Amino acid sequence: MGGPSKEREVSLRSGRAVLAALQRRGYDAVEIDAAADLPDRLRREGIAAVFIALHGKLGEDGCVQGMLEWLGIPYTGAGVLGSSVGMDKVVCKRTAQSLGIPVAPDAIFIAGRDDPTTFGTTLPMSLPVIVKPSREGSTINVTIVQTTAELSAAIPHACESDGTVLVEKYVKGTELTVGLLEGKALPVVEIVPKSGFYDYTSKYTKGMTEYIVPARIDAETTKALRAWSEKLAEIVGAVGFARADYMMENHDVVFLELNTIPGMTDLSLVPMAARAAGIEFDELCERILEGASLKA
Repeated sequence: MGGPSKEREVSLRSGRAVLAALQRRGYDAVEIDAAADLPDRLRREGIAAVFIALHGKLGEDGCVQGMLEWLGIPYTGAGVLGSSVGMDKVVCKRTAQSLGIPVAPDAIFIAGRDDPTTFGTTLPMSLPVIVKPSREGSTINVTIVQTTAELSAAIPHACESDGTVLVEKYVKGTELTVGLLEGKALPVVEIVPKSGFYDYTSKYTKGMTEYIVPARIDAETTKALRAWSEKLAEIVGAVGFARADYMMENHDVVFLELNTIPGMTDLSLVPMAARAAGIEFDELCERILEGASLKA
């Protein structure tokens, strides 16, 4: 848990919750902050299996997974490829699109190739748009843009996280998420942020967001969301646990992103969906741990 990414604090919260759960289940579990000397720590502790509760770069993007493959230590969640695809919003979106999953129109900004001051003049869709770093999480450095002038400022802001920026048609509506456990979809969760935008504060501040499980959507939409999420997870290789996010406007749904190491805090969505399916947090953590493996 922890690590050097911008999601460090959230990862520490996830890790401590998982640690306590596994210890309650009788496991000899220890916490390891991935910020420094990680291979040495793993060797010194004699680790038999790793529960990865890292979020963001170096932990969720295949880097740690590749290191664990070299060390021969089984780990939870997706392998190197699945983690890399899930972390990269552009690649993951193109993968979803190839499977027939609906997505919003977009344009891709590449630092060093494109000019942020003129990029807005070539957009294939009308404003408003949402500007996202391709490889970042927790809505960090994400901006909703209403004007071309705002876009010129939002792109460099996103580039603070990644040189590839996804500029996507902004879909304002109902946010929905599908947790996955062992490849199977959990009940769909509806997210209702009080601020109107599910940003970092709404995600991690108690009382800032209402969660409705199961989501207030029709059976046909529920079935489609679950099927799309399971198919994408299968193709990407998002084993163990994962979460697929969607937006719905006027009954039209678009895919947003796939999280291969979703949060495991007291406000997190996969534990919430699992609980609705009759799986309490400690059991959820144990089931994820039992799936630890080497993928290569």
